[in-house]
Amino acid sequence: MNNNMRTGRARAGARRGVPEPVALPAEATRLLARLGEPGAYARPDPLTEDGLLVRRGGDGVSVGSGRFAQAAGRALVEADLAAWDPTGTRLTIGPAGQARLRRRQAPDGMAYRAQHQDLTVIDGGGAEPAIRNASENPLAWMVRRRNPDGTPLIDPAAFEAGERLRRDMTKAAMLPRMGSDLGAPRVDGGGARDPAATADQVIAARQRVRGALDAVGSDLSGLLIDLCGFLKGLERIEAERRWPARSAKVVARIALGRLAEHYGLAREATGPDHGRLRLWRA
Repeated sequence: MNNNMRTGRARAGARRGVPEPVALPAEATRLLARLGEPGAYARPDPLTEDGLLVRRGGDGVSVGSGRFAQAAGRALVEADLAAWDPTGTRLTIGPAGQARLRRRQAPDGMAYRAQHQDLTVIDGGGAEPAIRNASENPLAWMVRRRNPDGTPLIDPAAFEAGERLRRDMTKAAMLPRMGSDLGAPRVDGGGARDPAATADQVIAARQRVRGALDAVGSDLSGLLIDLCGFLKGLERIEAERRWPARSAKVVARIALGRLAEHYGLAREATGPDHGRLRLWRA
């Protein structure tokens, strides 16, 4: 592609209202990627006058994530990709910076779609992975939604349990497809007609789904199928089941809690009450 073609495309994008991405130094690009991690922020390095320390983490745990020059932070602030807090001691990524990272991480041809959607890749066991908008996932909404006391509606363990069930249901081919699976093998115009011809990973995924639903119980398994598999919202579940308003939230938390217990997931890792003895004299 020559320079005239690039200039023409840039002008066409400007006419359509698409902002041209601002060129960043290499160190500023790396700093933006670090700030895009969950709970990440940068603060001035107390040991040097021209340095930034990046920290990340939450729930009282903070770990180091790198050291950068102050010039990298200034480049992000000037490009409106990051901003300092009112005290000037903490630099965090902004909405424009998050959109830039989503464009960089998006598949080919989906950069500006990813700017407005939270695209994730799903490995459904087919020839090519599927792409899904995570913002349409009710579990993602529940883990981001806060109770009046500031805690999320569901903890990370419950969220991961629901996502694990959804992935297994996708691999088990239990969810409807919106189009043809052109990558699936076909023999004489037909698909597999007996369990022996089904892929081993599909059989294993179906066994995991069956075991998880049996562990949760028949009273809650249908709710998990609608919530995690078919991605039905809480209001839709209440309407279809004729439940009182805001009751699906309570039942979903109970169901996801049982599912997390089945998978062995917990919000906090806990060890034994006493450490293992290293000497027989102890």
